[in-house]
Amino acid sequence: MFISNAYAQSSGIPGMGGDFSSLFVFIPMFVLVYFLMIRPQMKRQKEQKAMMDALAKNDEVVTAGGVLGKVIKVTDAYVTVEIANGTEVIVQKASITMLLPKGTIKAI
Repeated sequence: MFISNAYAQSSGIPGMGGDFSSLFVFIPMFVLVYFLMIRPQMKRQKEQKAMMDALAKNDEVVTAGGVLGKVIKVTDAYVTVEIANGTEVIVQKASITMLLPKGTIKAI
């Protein structure tokens, strides 16, 4: 008698339920994350894999530790890099971060 009826508040979009309308917020957010984070990372991984597959003898490279050297031997998983005259180091292919232009080591 003295208590009025309490009605549920409707969603902001007429004819749409509250659960379905929240989906409209997540779709643009996922698209934004894809273009700003996921897609550039996939592109970088593809470039890195292509560079590792193209490694050849006498290429000048930089390792993940910052060591510069010349590739002496390439196998499936490892690369032998000459870092000084007569000093060779065996590193994993994944640790090669950059391929340098020819003659870079002599210029330094």
